[in-house]
Amino acid sequence: MKSNKIYQASTLQALALGYTRPVITVRELLEHGDTGLGTFENVDGEMIVLDGICYQATTDGSIIRTEDSAGVPFAVVGSVKDGRKFTIEEKQDIDAIKLELTLRIEEDFGLNSIHVARIDGLFKSIHARAGAPYRSHHVSLKDILSKTQKDFCFENIYGTLVCVYYPDYMDGINAAGWHMHFLSKDRKLGGHVFKASMSSGECRLQKMDRIEIQLPREAAFDTYSLKEASQDEIEEVEQGNG
Repeated sequence: MKSNKIYQASTLQALALGYTRPVITVRELLEHGDTGLGTFENVDGEMIVLDGICYQATTDGSIIRTEDSAGVPFAVVGSVKDGRKFTIEEKQDIDAIKLELTLRIEEDFGLNSIHVARIDGLFKSIHARAGAPYRSHHVSLKDILSKTQKDFCFENIYGTLVCVYYPDYMDGINAAGWHMHFLSKDRKLGGHVFKASMSSGECRLQKMDRIEIQLPREAAFDTYSLKEASQDEIEEVEQGNG
């Protein structure tokens, strides 16, 4: 039976506490998957990986194709090409989109597994954010984003939601539940999504049965007390309230 691996650089706990130094490069990340999300060194924008290409969403929602040498402090990638395919009808908000994906997982008894999905479709609205670079050491992600985060909205736009699901018991390694980033069809707009509504879309959903985590190699990583990461702050940042 073919194994499907999710690859992750660092942990969300480390990023939440301010470990924003490079763990790997974009080139190394793309060796492990063609679909995913994350951020860049010093939280310089939002990462969207789609079709094996890495993109960076900047503070005005515009997209840059990233250099292979760019540093990555936190990211997740996998492959969805062999995943289950289905249509998603109109959804009024992001909670409805997440519920649809969760129900599809539950049908396959997969709630204790990691999943990666992409939804290609027409979106009525996408509310998203991205941050500007902020060099820091032990400054929390919430505090960084409170200084640098910019919000923006796209309306009546074709594009792709890249979605990653981690089960509750992995909370801290990554965010429990669904985490979503958006990339427009023309590859010009995108960001970290905290609100969305859609007209319709086609989804490809892949269950993962193996995880590989590359922890930071430098000694500074061991100066962070990861268990002190606030789950409330992580949830606030995930919802765009950094």
